[in-house]
Amino acid sequence: MAGGAHVDHGSNKGVALLIAVLALFLALAETGAKSQQTQAISSNIEAANLWAFFQARTIRQTTVRTAAEHAALGLPVMPEAAQAAIARQQEAWRATAARWDSEPETGEGRRELMTRARSAEEKRDRSLAAYHMYEIGSAAFQVGIVVASASVITGVALLAVAGGLLGAIGVGFAALAFFAPTLVHF
Repeated sequence: MAGGAHVDHGSNKGVALLIAVLALFLALAETGAKSQQTQAISSNIEAANLWAFFQARTIRQTTVRTAAEHAALGLPVMPEAAQAAIARQQEAWRATAARWDSEPETGEGRRELMTRARSAEEKRDRSLAAYHMYEIGSAAFQVGIVVASASVITGVALLAVAGGLLGAIGVGFAALAFFAPTLVHF
């Protein structure tokens, strides 16, 4: 027989079952991919918002420090009563600038914001890696479905085997996406 072994019509039920299972795994992989894509977008927005807050804190901190330094320049020519008031204001500005650098109780100091932003970026990167693994798995399932379907039309049993192997590859990538998305890099 040319072209490999042929499928008898009784085994078409087995190929149909293979196609159904591949379609089920395709649906699961696509759902996982969409979920990870959504998570990546949310984490990216969170990271961007935290970095914007960090930048705003940095600008305010710089402005307050500059005001304290600028006030110090005028102190020698001011009357003593004004010098005391300006010195108190300078201390208040410096305390505010220090608080904005690290504010562990609220998590809104520059250091804490930087840590939170980096954490959101890591979550985003992991979600993107999982998304890509799910997408590769989905592609393997789709091609497996097409190849297995071709075995029904052509009667070539090796196409059904190839479809099953592609399905196994798809399961492998979907498992990587779920358990260890950053294990393999493409």
